[in-house]
Amino acid sequence: MKPKRQRYKDDDVKEDRLSNLPDFVLLHILSFVEDTKRAVQTCILSKRWKNIWKHLPSLTLNSSRFSNYKNFTKFVSRILSLREASTSLHSLDFQYHGIMESRLLKRIVKYAVSHNVQRLRIHINCHFHHFPTGVFSCHTLTSLDLYVGHPTTDEQLLFPNSLDLPALTSLSLNSFTFCVGDDGRVDPFSTLSSLNSLIIRRCKVRDANAHNLCISSATLVNLTIETGPYDYCKVELSTPILCTFDFVCTGGVPALCGSNNNLSSVKHVNINVKSFANCTEVSLVLLSWLVELANIKSLIITSSTLKVLSWLPELLEFEFRSLCNLKLLKLKTDMYTPLPLSIPNGTLYFLLQNSPSAKVEITC
Repeated sequence: MKPKRQRYKDDDVKEDRLSNLPDFVLLHILSFVEDTKRAVQTCILSKRWKNIWKHLPSLTLNSSRFSNYKNFTKFVSRILSLREASTSLHSLDFQYHGIMESRLLKRIVKYAVSHNVQRLRIHINCHFHHFPTGVFSCHTLTSLDLYVGHPTTDEQLLFPNSLDLPALTSLSLNSFTFCVGDDGRVDPFSTLSSLNSLIIRRCKVRDANAHNLCISSATLVNLTIETGPYDYCKVELSTPILCTFDFVCTGGVPALCGSNNNLSSVKHVNINVKSFANCTEVSLVLLSWLVELANIKSLIITSSTLKVLSWLPELLEFEFRSLCNLKLLKLKTDMYTPLPLSIPNGTLYFLLQNSPSAKVEITC
């Protein structure tokens, strides 16, 4: 027979060591919970946990966690009402999968701005035409990510011409329309004095004359543009320290030009062009991009982009003086097309002719 284990007095004591931790440690633990709904549910653990969530510096409010709109709006309303008012809001991530009412969005934005939000992400669908203006004059905001889609049409919200966001370093916009400013140009980001990273997805220009988009920023380092067919006729960059440029396009490629040849600062480029019509004009514009981006050190390019480039009938006879500093060429091929067919004849040689020692990587 096995000897019985001697029982000690401590065996009868079940100490809740987790709840004995300081508040700031418990809040740090809750910060790893994937959304605010689950964080709030910890209030049932014990009296010690009842009010901890009210001091959360970050909120993640996602309607996919709820069975219907009514339950979600009720939850959001209670969160905003019961959360400790003296606690600053570091970040707010708000997502609604359905048709959003303007009243709730206005309350979300007002709460975020009044609590000195630093990082704000809002992804919704709506029927209204203007985004609450308070977010565009929030002096504490460092990161802003907005997607506002129309549920039934291609209609887009107008992006304001007037911005007062002195601390903003990161901006991501999806499905907005830029308007002509008082100077007659579409240059929506020129007043963002701290902007470091800019992402523009499926945004358009309201300019009956030219559809030209100007991006002026003395601080911009990283730029991503994803555009549909002929959203812009020209993209003009006045970005003297721009380093990384990602471009994704379906359809026509806008002309690219740099003010005072300041595109020489660009060192890393990713180009993905998908065009479904054999058009020499698109190929010429794409070629002009490579001429403008002459000093890059790394280039990521897709096989579909090479196909567009190959439409030029005398490509290999073109006097190409760019890409002399290229160190890495990464080709992303179509996984459904056999490798030799993914690389049009002569296109890789064309890109590498001025930098034959550059490293080449081919991936699917």
